[in-house]
Amino acid sequence: MTRSSKRYLLGAMAAISVAGIFAPAMAAWEPTRPVEFIIPAGTGGGADQMARTIQGIVTKHNLMKQPMVVINKSGGAGGEGFLDVKASKGNPHKIIITLSNLFTTPMATGIPFNWKDLTPVAMLALDEFVLWVNAEKPYKSVKDFVDAAKAANGTFKMSGTGSKQEDQIITEAIQKSTGAKFIYIPERGGGAVAVQLVGNHVDSTVNNPIEAVAHWRGGKLKPLCVFDSKKLDYKEKIAGDLSWNSIPTCKSQGLNTEYLMLRGIFMSPGATKEQVDYYIALFRKVRETPEWKKLMEDGAFNTTFMTGDAYVKWVATEEKRHEELMKAAGFMAK
Repeated sequence: MTRSSKRYLLGAMAAISVAGIFAPAMAAWEPTRPVEFIIPAGTGGGADQMARTIQGIVTKHNLMKQPMVVINKSGGAGGEGFLDVKASKGNPHKIIITLSNLFTTPMATGIPFNWKDLTPVAMLALDEFVLWVNAEKPYKSVKDFVDAAKAANGTFKMSGTGSKQEDQIITEAIQKSTGAKFIYIPERGGGAVAVQLVGNHVDSTVNNPIEAVAHWRGGKLKPLCVFDSKKLDYKEKIAGDLSWNSIPTCKSQGLNTEYLMLRGIFMSPGATKEQVDYYIALFRKVRETPEWKKLMEDGAFNTTFMTGDAYVKWVATEEKRHEELMKAAGFMAK
């Protein structure tokens, strides 16, 4: 090789090296069209409120270049939404917020769906359940409530979201724990459930905090106990001198029933790691906003956040627990 050839080769290599330094890094994946945010439940409930809060946060803080479109698909106890996302394999522009009907709906209906058909993204929070009654009722404790329910000889009405889902599972547990009998009245969403109780059309509900807090603040409903192992941490006053922390646990009131519910995100099957990572990063940003923190306080959420293998392991464990609960209640599809 001549000296001139060597000089040419070295110059070319240097040029390639410099070009590599200044070349833009390959852009990480991000949505290229509107993202559908599916809610497998009705309007006004906890999942609906959380999804719409997220949509508002994403828009207000410019967290995505593409819009997020919230769509309720509550048919078949949420099966409509789950099957839609399952059928959208390879579509990273569709995500779904899940509650415990992720487990109960396929178990109760036999629809061809399992959480493994989707791609896990993140647990956003865990939702509490509270035993609510109309504020006009004289009950001051769970004992007062149970005594009244027993005296009603099976005519007490308990309203809840859907059939053979979380609310009815808890209702069955209350019946077994106390011996009281209830007529269970299903509604399409937690918002409608709260309205039924405000109007005295039913005697009680086991709604999530976020679904009933406005009516508690307005003096229409009152909480008797929370279905958790410990009292809620939130001490800001909501109704008079009462805060979420003022509510005793059901267990401390002699009602030995505990239940928390998933608020998590899944994607369509076939999502890549880069696509999952995009949404994890997005929801981390959402969680840092004041609007999200207000939602957590208003709804007395357990703020546990989980991704990756830990999230998958948690979901698998919950599936087994719900199978036991559903079998015990006689809710499994024949």
